[in-house]
Amino acid sequence: MPDVAWRSIAAQSPDERFTCRVNYGVLVHMMDRTNSSRSAHGTAEPRQGAQAIRRALAVLRILAAGREDGVPLAEVVRATGLTRPTVYRIVHALIEEGIVERHGKSGRYAIGNQVPELALARARPSRLLVAANPSLRRASTEIGDTLFLTVRTGNDTLCVDRRIGVYPIQVLSIEVGARRPLGVSSAGVAILAAMPAQDARKIVAANETRFGAYQTDVMTVLGQVTAARRRGYNMREIGLVQGTKSISTWIKTPDGRPAAAITVSAVRTRLGPRREQEVVEILLREARIIEQAIRG
Repeated sequence: MPDVAWRSIAAQSPDERFTCRVNYGVLVHMMDRTNSSRSAHGTAEPRQGAQAIRRALAVLRILAAGREDGVPLAEVVRATGLTRPTVYRIVHALIEEGIVERHGKSGRYAIGNQVPELALARARPSRLLVAANPSLRRASTEIGDTLFLTVRTGNDTLCVDRRIGVYPIQVLSIEVGARRPLGVSSAGVAILAAMPAQDARKIVAANETRFGAYQTDVMTVLGQVTAARRRGYNMREIGLVQGTKSISTWIKTPDGRPAAAITVSAVRTRLGPRREQEVVEILLREARIIEQAIRG
């Protein structure tokens, strides 16, 4: 039977049976041992079920990063840290449910058609997207270069909006829907920098096995996070595309948690020291406006 169990597992609670004996006038209640063993078994099952679901979600997040091209099974194994047989069982259970599909020619695994169909249940855009729309429009007009809105999802970042400016040369380094481990992109570093240092280190450590595919490592990411925290925004001298530069500012939820980042990517000549500061001020202003809007 596959590792993944999608139905909820509830521990039964049979009536407790007691045996009584008199000991110096005091009734001592001894619970039947069979009941305690059932109880122990009952608590173990939900834990196993929860673990299976978390593993399946970890696999899905890796597959989501591959988008329509899909991801080889070996890469899913490496990125999740799970054994190959476990990953194999998970993906094939998900294939049976339509959540994952396997490309016939390449043998890669990708998100299946059931996922966008399930997403139709939540057709309304998030409060963050609604709040960010006027800010992205305003900042794009003022700056003229490509603007990205990236949100945090677990240990990843997800690009949810992209605005193309009026300058003739635009840097289209990331498409809407692109998913990256936190710490890989400029936005990811900014989001990590807005967290308590200990939380950021835990996420970076969790993503260590995935960094190799993006030509980075733990020490590099932590150094960038420290610099961004000290600066108050993230500035990446070399963007995801050679010859480009990126600036990102973080956006926090009302409870103070970093949830997203606004990023400007441009050719290096467009972001000299003077203009860099101008762009930073615009991004910081719009980030604060978005934060006020989602605060309600």
